[in-house]
This record gives sequence, C-alpha cells and structure tokens, in this order.
Amino acid sequence: MAANKKATPDFFGEDPFDPVTAAIGTDKKKAAEGPDKRNWLKKKKAGFYLSVDLLDRFNRKFHELKLEGVLIDNKSSLIEAALSFALDDIDRGDTGEVLKKLKKNSN
Repeated sequence: MAANKKATPDFFGEDPFDPVTAAIGTDKKKAAEGPDKRNWLKKKKAGFYLSVDLLDRFNRKFHELKLEGVLIDNKSSLIEAALSFALDDIDRGDTGEVLKKLKKNSN
C-alpha cells in the first residue's frame, strides 16, 4: 500500500528537516558570517494567533515606520524588537508594565 500522500507534515515538530531550507537551499557563506551578521539559518517560524485589532495595529505601525524612514528590514525585525522589549519588561517583575497589564486583564 502506498504512503498517505495527503498527510500534512508537522512543521513545528523537532524533526531536523526544515522544509524552507529544503526548498531554497542553504547558503554556507551566509551561515559562516558569524553572530555579528544576520544569521537567517537560526530563525524559526512561530505559530500563534493574534487578535485582528492587534495585527492591524502592528501592520499599520510597520508601514508608518517605513514611511518615516526608520531603517527596519521587515516585519520580523519589528516583532523581534517588540518581543525582546516585552520580555525584558517581564523580567523586571512587578515593576514592569507587561505583568501589570496581564494581571489587570486576568481580573
């Protein structure tokens, strides 16, 4: 019996097979540039949901920043900066704004 050709691969599993890398190949020169350069091989697609309002606000802000001439490569760089900022704020504990908002929303 033939394998199920309609089975969807698990893109978020721990399998070392990366379908994007398989499709576009790897650039060993870019991979060897080191930590000071953009290392696109160390990126991984995230799978989660955002509210429509927040996503619209994010897209609008991205395009506003581009129009203002802010040197921002793409939406991934903006979300990485925002997420890093939020995680640093969470690390501050009760003095941070993110935890205050989360606690306020949970009530």
